[in-house]
Amino acid sequence: MKEAVGILEVYGLVCAFLAADAGCKAGNVRLEYFDKNKPGNAEELPVPLLVTVKFRGAVADVEAALTAAKEKASQVTGVVQSYLIPNPTGDTEKMLKLNAFDKN
Repeated sequence: MKEAVGILEVYGLVCAFLAADAGCKAGNVRLEYFDKNKPGNAEELPVPLLVTVKFRGAVADVEAALTAAKEKASQVTGVVQSYLIPNPTGDTEKMLKLNAFDKN
């Protein structure tokens, strides 16, 4: 059975770590690699780096993780976007493995 994926984009790396910690404590989930993005309007943002946290597990666990992570991120620098994919396709699975943290 495929695992659901919860995607949460937040402002900054510290916020991402705090949100990931809260999410992992709230549901029986595991993390995929974080991803980062520095958009063109970065200087206008609360923190000039967007970080994506990806939770994997059963749908109910991922939902619980996303809820807790969004609550924690809202207390820090904020949430940009979140989404739950209950049954990702094979191509989506491949894309989840990509991350920009190992790139210069």
